[in-house]
Amino acid sequence: MPPSEAHQKADNASLGDLLGEVTRDLSTLMRQEVELAKAEAKQSATRAGKGGGMLAGAGVAGHFVLLFLSLALMFALGALMPLGWAAVIVAVIWGIIAAVLASIGR
Repeated sequence: MPPSEAHQKADNASLGDLLGEVTRDLSTLMRQEVELAKAEAKQSATRAGKGGGMLAGAGVAGHFVLLFLSLALMFALGALMPLGWAAVIVAVIWGIIAAVLASIGR
């Protein structure tokens, strides 16, 4: 079997040349790995940013749902009693919910 190009090059090159080539190749490999890591981090950050924006939008939409359901409950109770007392009842319900969630969160 005839010697390969790499074997011929190794036979003709000095040890210093071979070590220099290995060092150069390792340096190139490290630079490429750093560039790949940067690209992956950028892609991950972009995806996380989009996900965070969607989550914030869902939070705003959920807040409006609770607001309008609270208003609907207030007006439904307002059909049975004065509207001011209905608003107080809805506020007390939300106060109880907040207190329960705060106590669980401790």
